[in-house]
Amino acid sequence: MGLIRHILLGAILLSALSACSGHTSSFTTTQSVTPVESEPKGFAGWNDAVPEYRFIPGDKIRVQYLLTPELGEDAVVAPDGQIGLRAAGQVTAAGLTARELQDAVAKAALANLVNPIVTASLLESPGARVFVGGSVARPGAFPIDGRRGPFEAVVLAGGFAPEARMDEVVLIRRNPQNRPMLRTVDLRSFANLGTDAGDLPLVPGDIVFVPRNRISEVDLWIDQFINKFIPFQKVFSYTVNRNPGSGSIF
Repeated sequence: MGLIRHILLGAILLSALSACSGHTSSFTTTQSVTPVESEPKGFAGWNDAVPEYRFIPGDKIRVQYLLTPELGEDAVVAPDGQIGLRAAGQVTAAGLTARELQDAVAKAALANLVNPIVTASLLESPGARVFVGGSVARPGAFPIDGRRGPFEAVVLAGGFAPEARMDEVVLIRRNPQNRPMLRTVDLRSFANLGTDAGDLPLVPGDIVFVPRNRISEVDLWIDQFINKFIPFQKVFSYTVNRNPGSGSIF
């Protein structure tokens, strides 16, 4: 009687899963999920324009003066965000764009120079990072030197985990107003077909998040709430088909 009761419980739970999720399950030999991108509420509208780089501690910057080139020098942004210059003294650089730093140095240099015309450029940025999380082997922060896209960032993180949803990877970036923007990229098509949909250049500070696919969530649910009650070995696979009218997100 105990075994029968557990089998009945398992059947009820499977039925509840199908009814509550708005999906239909069938015993087949395939697994498929159709991704549906949600409207990213609370995020600013996505802009493909690459935002201006903002200096961070550890950056090596070259500062030059058009009328007095002998005063030009390289400086490293200190942990407190400042650089020390002969003509301008201590100037805050962290958080500024090159254009903003040029203005700040020119203003500070007025104490020693007449009408200074300043240029500032980034030489090295060993502290520039992108952040990779979710269903990857080694989540964390990784250096971004040169051109990298989301797929390269995932490779740096050890690759996709088995349950990863590769066709709708989340990318979060801050716009010039410091508001987060969100979009998704299809890294499955990029890897398999070489499409440019997932070949988006990353910028320092970007967040790449790889979600779980819906199948892995269903597998986990079944393992936790059904298989532990019923002493049998699962010898079938299944497919979960989206109900177009449900409005749910995988």
